[in-house]
Amino acid sequence: MEFTAGQIAALAEGVVEGDESVKINTFAKIEEGRQGAISFLANPKYTPYIYETLSSAVLVSRDFVAEKPVKATLIRVDDPYATVARLLAMVDQLMNPPRRGVEQPCFIAEGVEVPDDAYIGAFAYIGAGAKIGSGAQIYPQAYVGDGVSVGDGTIIYAGAKIYRGCRIGKRCIIHSGAVIGADGFGFAPTDHGYEKIPQTGNVDIADDVEIGANTTIDRAMMGSTRICRGVKLDNLIQIAHNCEVGADTVMAAQGGVAGSTKLGERCMVGGQVGLAGHIHIGDEVHIGAQSGINKDVAAGSRLFGYPATDVVSYGRQTLAIRKLPTLYKRVDEIERLIKDNK
Repeated sequence: MEFTAGQIAALAEGVVEGDESVKINTFAKIEEGRQGAISFLANPKYTPYIYETLSSAVLVSRDFVAEKPVKATLIRVDDPYATVARLLAMVDQLMNPPRRGVEQPCFIAEGVEVPDDAYIGAFAYIGAGAKIGSGAQIYPQAYVGDGVSVGDGTIIYAGAKIYRGCRIGKRCIIHSGAVIGADGFGFAPTDHGYEKIPQTGNVDIADDVEIGANTTIDRAMMGSTRICRGVKLDNLIQIAHNCEVGADTVMAAQGGVAGSTKLGERCMVGGQVGLAGHIHIGDEVHIGAQSGINKDVAAGSRLFGYPATDVVSYGRQTLAIRKLPTLYKRVDEIERLIKDNK
């Protein structure tokens, strides 16, 4: 596929600065630009590359000011990052249109209705009482257990497992290896070891949620583990039983959330963050990578470190730690002087 810079600007509601007729046929990072590619500049850290990139066009913000000549055609838009995301989505839809039909061999329990515009891949398993929404895409070797509900337009990639009774909303994406609805980690200590506590609830995933590869979300002991609308979970995340993740919250890879913890809406959680159980994280909280949270957090907080503290305090602590070797040396010298003067 090939477009001109002018056509792309029209799609993006942007303004061209340079050659409107230049041909674009691929995407490239600005530091790896090449002829025929379109790149974008959203992070100021990459600004030096715009003066040397070989890309034919670059998406920039409307207020970008070049300090020296730029060879590429510029397309000025409100938000370069959001614009390139929309353009990539358009191209993806053209290159990877939704599949339809039922491939064989697969297993679909008696009585389960598969809409004409849905897709069931080879070796997939659809359990008794499952409900498959219009346009749903269930790829090969996926497992959809008894009584599972899959919403309209949802994609379940190869090898994902959805245990019995779970609900998946509309337009969700569940990547390969994800496990939704495995038993929560519930055991009662006894004189003879640990007795398993039946996990009788489910997982309820709302609309427009994306679950990364090999991420696991445990079913509730009672009630539901809830993933609210618009949540985006990266790969290799563990959400324990009876947790709730608020709308539009995002979590980076390798995070862990212990049982019955509630995250608010529009939170941003960095990679390898650990959240203790039975705590509440308020709305719009930002937590830096590798932080550990063991108590409730007020809405709007910015936290970092282990145990986590506000970013200002963390910065002061880090600065103080860096000074410790010098401080230790000074104290040692003072102690020697005192000792020598006795």
